[in-house]
Amino acid sequence: MFKGILIEKDDQGYRAGLQDIDDSVLMAGDVSVDVLYSTLNYKDGLAITGKGPVVRNFPMIPGIDLVGEVTNSDSDKFSVGDKVLLNGFGVGEVHCGGLATKARLNSDWLIPLPDGLSPRDAMAIGTAGYTAMLCVIALERHGITPHSGDVLVTGANGGVGSYAIALLAKLGYRVVASTGRIEQAEYLRSLGAADIVYRETLAEPGRPLAKEQWAAAIDCAGSHTLANVCAGLKYGGVVAACGLAQGMDFNATVAPFILRGVTLAGIDSVMRPLADRIEAWDRLTTLLDTGVFAEVSAEIGLADVVTTAEQLIAGQVRGRVIVDVSRDS
Repeated sequence: MFKGILIEKDDQGYRAGLQDIDDSVLMAGDVSVDVLYSTLNYKDGLAITGKGPVVRNFPMIPGIDLVGEVTNSDSDKFSVGDKVLLNGFGVGEVHCGGLATKARLNSDWLIPLPDGLSPRDAMAIGTAGYTAMLCVIALERHGITPHSGDVLVTGANGGVGSYAIALLAKLGYRVVASTGRIEQAEYLRSLGAADIVYRETLAEPGRPLAKEQWAAAIDCAGSHTLANVCAGLKYGGVVAACGLAQGMDFNATVAPFILRGVTLAGIDSVMRPLADRIEAWDRLTTLLDTGVFAEVSAEIGLADVVTTAEQLIAGQVRGRVIVDVSRDS
């Protein structure tokens, strides 16, 4: 038996809670891990609250991120005692995830914990920081440089948005942050945002083409926000789309793409190839100052996960939530 958050769905309904879990709940895998830290992401919040169709197998341990120590390995890639890191691959959705003290995983999903990064700091970054780095790399590969102009970040108070601001600012970009919580402006400026835009200016239906304002954008919102971002990009602009906090719809026209040569780059963090993952994590280890971790993250124990998930979905959580799975209170 081990401690963890378990999501169940049966005749009694949909529910999630902290409980003692039998080892038989763990699914097939060639590496067993003692989990040290996990995180609470927006997708985890949807899974735990049942407000999104995230979980496809029941019972399920949520948690799309984890870092831990290998306790048993049938793979030649990892040995007992190795520290390993995982993001995505359907963990927490179709395969039991990181919000528990144990996990059994496929070795192809794991990468070694990067040198110089503690397990806790790795989860302070988590999928949010990793996704933000993938977005920045996409902008770079499409030719966006600090000299290109302002870069807009939507959903700026969230984990991806917070890290996107910090990474872009570190690389010398002038960052404009879009947020619905204007009282958090000083927090965003402390991360490196040079200007703040109120979310409502982007969240309603807009024109097919708007004034050219930004050279590029990282969008965590989707829906009308993404459409307005595309409409407001400068000629040759690029938007890295990685989230759907406002919605999955995209009510736009082709005008920005065929009249301004705008590029819409989709960012998937779940099934990303191993080489891309290692590149992103190596860049993160080099670029991020440890002071950023304290600025963008807070730590909870397993007993706080369900309540915090509800707050996360309600838009009441800023930045990253690290889960120390050894704490059940």
